[in-house]
Amino acid sequence: MTLLDWQEFASSDAIAEWDALALTASEPNPFFESWNLLPALANLDRGSNARVAIFRCDGKLCGLMPVARSARYYGYPVPHWHNWVHHNAFCGIPLVSKGYESAFWTALLQTLDSRPRNGLFLHLTQLPTGGAVHTALIRLLAGQERPAGVVHSEQRAMLQSAGPPEAYFEASLSGKKRKELRRQHSRLSEAGAVKFRRDLTGEAIDAWCDDFLKLEQAGWKGRGGSALASDPATASYFRATLRGGATRGRAERLTLSLNDRPIAMLVNFLAAPGSFSFKTAFDEDYSRFSPGVLLQRENLALLGRPDIDWCDSCASADHPMIERIWREKRTIQRINIGIGGTLRQSLFRQLLRAENGFAAGGL
Repeated sequence: MTLLDWQEFASSDAIAEWDALALTASEPNPFFESWNLLPALANLDRGSNARVAIFRCDGKLCGLMPVARSARYYGYPVPHWHNWVHHNAFCGIPLVSKGYESAFWTALLQTLDSRPRNGLFLHLTQLPTGGAVHTALIRLLAGQERPAGVVHSEQRAMLQSAGPPEAYFEASLSGKKRKELRRQHSRLSEAGAVKFRRDLTGEAIDAWCDDFLKLEQAGWKGRGGSALASDPATASYFRATLRGGATRGRAERLTLSLNDRPIAMLVNFLAAPGSFSFKTAFDEDYSRFSPGVLLQRENLALLGRPDIDWCDSCASADHPMIERIWREKRTIQRINIGIGGTLRQSLFRQLLRAENGFAAGGL
């Protein structure tokens, strides 16, 4: 395992290796793919602290995860390592070749054990449970009797069904609600030409980004300062990531427009066999027509794609809109793992016991 400054792994040869790993990884994570992570690091690694953990077997790249060291843990002066995940990244699972999941975690923990002065533990956030990479980690920790614990767990909406989109929609919403949506669509059509567009290409990508950023900024996120356009760095990350994703056919963009003016927009990151609903925005002036819900109905077409089995909503738990439509759940955890020698692991056990007094519990 090697920890590199991320700039050292940004050459064309490294990116080619990286992209090949992403396409064959045991679990998909578009947020750690080159076209997404490099713009994130370039724009959002404000402390210039991030490294890329590189795992090779027989000279071949078999694992990759961004990591960083922090001197504070939720405001407390507790140095630790963590997977580097920014506020607009919704999955923290590493990219690992199939069959190398346990070897990756073993190498990472050994590497951090050898740097005890740099941190008391490893904090892993945004980890989906149940997949091969997460399962390998839990089994390894149990086998090593290494102290570890879940410090947060939540369930967020997920889309997964073998049935057709229309049947899923009918099962999700009552007949009364579906009738109301049809009425809203009809009333919206009375106001002008209503069009829906789906795009996977890089055509007019800059204009689409401009429209999305403007639409999101005009809403509640803009008023609260959390819109992408509220910070030039997040706006730059968004534009660069969507350009890279569109070049690879991985950034699916949906637009609902009225008289050629976008009133609801959404972007999915496609990462077969899964996908991730990254961002959505709607024009609040048209909220009486539920444009966001109308767009989500179109988004159910994901169920008809042969290469996509599920979609992670990337939404907060108990999201008031998406959970009315998407019925499945995905468990997301934060896990703390002790590193270093006997003394440090003993200190970590005390910290874990204190934290688990109000957290999720042990592994």
